[in-house]
This record gives sequence, C-alpha cells and structure tokens, in this order.
Amino acid sequence: MFPYGENVFSIKVMKNYLSDKAFQSLSKTIQEGGLLDPSIADEVADAMKNWALEKGATHFTHWFQPLTGGTAEKHNSFIIPDQEGGALIQFLGSELVQGEADASSFPSGGLRATFEARGYTAWDPTSPAFIKEGVNCSTLCIPTIYCGYHGETLDAKTPLLRSKKALTKQIERLGKLFNIKETAKPYIALGPEQEYFLIDRDFFFDRMDLVQTGRTLFGRVPAKHQQLEDHYFGAIKRRVMAFMEDLDRELWKMGIPAKTRHNEVAPSQFEIVPVYEELNLAVDHNMLLMEILRTTAEKHNLACLLHEKPFQGVNGSGKHNNWSIFGTDGKNWFSPGENPHDNAKFLTLLCAVMEAVDTYAGLLRATVASAGNDHRLGAHEAPPAILSIFLGDQLFDIIEQIEKDIVKSSKKAEKIDLGLEALSHLPKDISDRNRTSPFAFTGSKFEFRSVGSNMSLADPNIVLNTIVAEALDGICTKLEKALSEGKNFDLSLQVILQEMVQSHKRILFNGDNYTESWRQEAKKRGLLNLKTTPEALQVWKEKKSLDLFEKHKVFTAKELVSRYEIYMHHYYSVIALEAK
Repeated sequence: MFPYGENVFSIKVMKNYLSDKAFQSLSKTIQEGGLLDPSIADEVADAMKNWALEKGATHFTHWFQPLTGGTAEKHNSFIIPDQEGGALIQFLGSELVQGEADASSFPSGGLRATFEARGYTAWDPTSPAFIKEGVNCSTLCIPTIYCGYHGETLDAKTPLLRSKKALTKQIERLGKLFNIKETAKPYIALGPEQEYFLIDRDFFFDRMDLVQTGRTLFGRVPAKHQQLEDHYFGAIKRRVMAFMEDLDRELWKMGIPAKTRHNEVAPSQFEIVPVYEELNLAVDHNMLLMEILRTTAEKHNLACLLHEKPFQGVNGSGKHNNWSIFGTDGKNWFSPGENPHDNAKFLTLLCAVMEAVDTYAGLLRATVASAGNDHRLGAHEAPPAILSIFLGDQLFDIIEQIEKDIVKSSKKAEKIDLGLEALSHLPKDISDRNRTSPFAFTGSKFEFRSVGSNMSLADPNIVLNTIVAEALDGICTKLEKALSEGKNFDLSLQVILQEMVQSHKRILFNGDNYTESWRQEAKKRGLLNLKTTPEALQVWKEKKSLDLFEKHKVFTAKELVSRYEIYMHHYYSVIALEAK
C-alpha cells in the first residue's frame, strides 16, 4: 500500500473523526487562518487522540522551533490515573491548544532572564499534526508557535506567520488595484532543494572532529575528489539507493512530497527535492526532513552530514530557497506570458523584488550568515556574499526598455536546434540557470541559493516576505494616490515602475558572480560585500531593519535585537568549539 500521508492528521483524515460542524469550522480555520473556535477544541482533541491511539501513540507533544536551529518537544502521556488503580486515556482541548515549556533554557537573546522560566506553546492549525513512530510506540506531534510569558516571540514560526500575513495583505491590496476578481486566498509557495553528504558511520566515529563539529578540521585533500566530475547525476550505488528508498517512504508517510533524488557534484554528496507547498508547511517539512535524513541514515549504518562545508576541496551543501507568490486569482504571479512586457502584474512583482533585494540586501545576507556557511559562500557552486539578481537576457531587455520608457518589443523565447532530424526543436526557457547567482529568476519563481544546508528556512523567508511587502506597500500607496487624483492607472504604473528600475537596476547582474571583475564592478555600484558572519549580523539591529519589521508587525525592536544576540552567541560558540 502506498504510504503517502498515513501518519498525518490531514483534512481528509479528520473528516472521518469529526462531526460535520466541527469539521467545517476547523477546515475554515486551516484554509483561511485565524483562531480555533473554542467550542470545538475538546472534540478536535478527542478526535486527534483517537486517531493517534490507532497509530500506536501513547504520548503527545507540542513540536516547536526554538532559536537553536532545530526543533524541540516535551512528551506527555495520555494517561490520567483514576484513583482506583487504573487509568483513563484523555486529551483535552486545553492541552491541544496551549502548552508550557521552560523559556529560560532556550536562547532568548536577553528577552528572558534566567529566573523567568515560563514560556508557552500554542497550536498552529495550518500545519497538520503528525505521528512520530518510535521503536516500541509512537508520539502525536502538534506543530506550535513558542513565546515567552509576556508574548515575546522565542521561535522561528511566529515571525514567519507574521511575515506571511504582511505580504498577503499587500498582495490583496495590489489585486484590488488591478481589478482582479478574488477567487482564492493569496499564499506564498516554497520548494526547498536539500543537499547532504552520506558517509559510513564507522568512518564518522573515527573522526572526533566530524562527530563534534560536523566537519573535518584536520587532514588533507585526497588525490581524487570531484575533479573528474563523474559523480554528478551518476548511477546511484545500491547501498545509497536502499537508504533513499527508505527515506522516501518515511517522508511520504509524513506527507512530505519528496519528488527528486540524485547524486550531487561532490563524492558522497546527494540531493532531495520536494514538490512545492504552502510556505509555512514547507518550512515545517524541511525541519522534519533534516531529522529524518539523520535517523534513516543511522538505520543503514551511515552518517548524514548537513554541515555546509564538511570536507575541504569539494562542494559544500546548500539549500536552494525557491519562492513564489500565488495571488487572489489562484495563479502564480511570477509566471509571465509569452510577452512578459504585456503582463503588467508580473512586471510589478518583478520590480518590487528588485527594489526589495537592493534596499535590504544586507538583511538577506544576514539570514544566511553562520560559521559553517562562511566556508561555503563564494565558490563550489555557492554564490558569493554580494547580493545580486539574475533575470536572464529576455527580462533584462524588458527592464532596460522600462528604464528608457520605450517598451515596444520583447525577445521571444528562442528554440534550440539539436541538429537531429528525428527530434523536434526544443523551446528555450526565458532565462538560463546562473549557478553563481545568489538570487535568480528561474521561471515562475525566484531562487535564493545562499541558504546553508543545515539552516532553518524560516529567517530567509521572514525577510523575503517582509521586504517584498514593503516594496508592494510603496507601489500600492502611489497607485492609490494617483487614482484618487483622477490619473490614468496604466500611465501611473508605468511611471512608478520606471522610477523603480532607474533606482534599483544596479542589483541586476547576469554574468559570472565568481570573478574579480564582478567584485570590482559591485563595489563601484555600491553593493554590500559582507564577507563574514559578524559583519553580516550587524544588519539585524540597524535602524532601517528595526523600522521595517516594526512597521509590518513582524518583530518588535526587542525581538529583533535578541535575534542578533542569539546568532552572534551561536557563531562564537561554534568557533570556540572548533578551536578547542
């Protein structure tokens, strides 16, 4: 039997365990967001418990993402003693909706003193509960946010949800200005590509540097590594294939849509890619994926390495953040037509991203700053620290026409002649793939390639959502003002986009980001080059960053500064550990 989603309390599953009234209410909460109706909390909890018991669960946990880079859980059993030597099996709505965790023992960056121990977890209904199978029994896991006693965010999920709200608010606003009939709730889609290394566990335990830091601190580059380029997309060896087959099965059981698997460039390096999902769910699933990678590897006497640069002389491992926006018409707004310059909505989004990345390049760089990623960025298929956007020739040509106010034509997608009569011509995509670009348009999405392999995807998407929301807010405000003054919509939009291109075209670069000539050119353009983590993390506490996040209600000033403190502490801790 195909196991997809069998360990997930999905909408399809809950329909069989809830009354019609409760099912309709919970479905609306999941699809539209908002708070759970308190009147159905006990019924939902009881249904979840009954389903979990059938799956062999004895305990439940609030599964959350503290600022450690990983996940956390505290297990409680369903057992309540009945005072007669027996026990009841019980799970209340109050236990489902809210829990408590010690806030003093997780990173808080000064938000919580050591003696201030109370913290709360609260159910996120938009991410389904799931079952973790143990050796002898299973655990019901309930995805939650995590905050301190006074409501300060202490996790990765809370600001991610806030940033989603900020961006979808501006998408709805833009849709109204374009007179788009609202047929769907807007959402952000994410498709993360995950790279990793596999090595034999016996070799792993022979190296205390690998065990304690995730990378080799001593040794030398072997004579044969990746210079023959014979591993990439090569035939997958049987032992690795056995691991991948088990991995897919475990992921599918959790409703994680693993789609693609293959050898990566470096020896013993591999990649797994899921189907695109709604952003919040995709981030949760990637956190689970990293855990399942490690546990499945252990079953095959392998060790899975997610360090960004575990070995000298070979490619490091990244996590490509493929990000797109679905609007109020249910369509991907980053999908251009055959002539992209005719698609004003698409170009508006494109210019918004240009402005956002140019204005807040330092923030995006800060989201991928870590001791491990410092070893990776700038070579071996990892982009450099300098942020730039790759659009490809066709879109760049249109951007130049907008700049000069002469949009009259576009380079149509060419066809590739294979020189073989038996095969038809293949159409070219509107842009090539620039593997050296940090932020590339790759057809219906933007790919942020700088994220490290073991990083949470929350921070990059928190920043990306918020900075694009800010750019769209500026566009919408100008359009609304123009319309209130009786001006023509199309002409007003044209002026706005032209001004944006003229101000932010410097962020566009279609060439080789590795070259010294680009570094010199980027310096002339005034682009930031934050080479190290301490340099990059300073951006978190700049006034421009504080103003941005407070305006869109994603972080308070105290929450944002705490992020800086936490990430700097982690950086110094890693450096000290490696030195010791």
